[in-house]
Amino acid sequence: MIERIKEWDESLFLWLNGFHWDWLDPVVYRATETSTWIPLYLLLIYLIYKIDPKNSWWVFGGVALTILIADQTTSGFMKPFFERLRPCHDERWDEAIHNYGRCGGLYGFASSHAANTFGLAVFLNLKLKGKLPYLGWLFLYAFLVSYTRIYLGVHYPADILIGAGIGTLAAWFSWFFVVVVKRELLKKILS
Repeated sequence: MIERIKEWDESLFLWLNGFHWDWLDPVVYRATETSTWIPLYLLLIYLIYKIDPKNSWWVFGGVALTILIADQTTSGFMKPFFERLRPCHDERWDEAIHNYGRCGGLYGFASSHAANTFGLAVFLNLKLKGKLPYLGWLFLYAFLVSYTRIYLGVHYPADILIGAGIGTLAAWFSWFFVVVVKRELLKKILS
């Protein structure tokens, strides 16, 4: 069964990776880089601080915890444990896939980009629900960044899906942790 799922994953990857245009390659490459999104992160920091300066540190701490958990689970544990080669490092795909010249580390399961971006989107939507409008668009951002990884030939679709799931779980854990710790601290301060 695992081999069958792996075959489907590889077939879907080859199909999705086949949709590319030379003029779009540098755009997608920039979209996958963290530095490209610094203006977005600065805007989020500003908006979060603006709506509630006193409690914004809880949000920032929760985001940091989410990314720490998501990134360490995918990069620190899963990639070295599963040792699944990235498509761009797999010799079977040398002539079959589109890669924009940079591959990254040897192993790709699961995607840290997907884990971190979906973790950010889920955590902020949980924590700031009703306080900051239009946060749903962060899921589009997470999807876009995640898809760039397939487009560039560095991740299989399952890497992305599992990474997004890890990020989602990290966000839920962080949200719960922040809510409980904040509530318990407030109880002690007020009693």
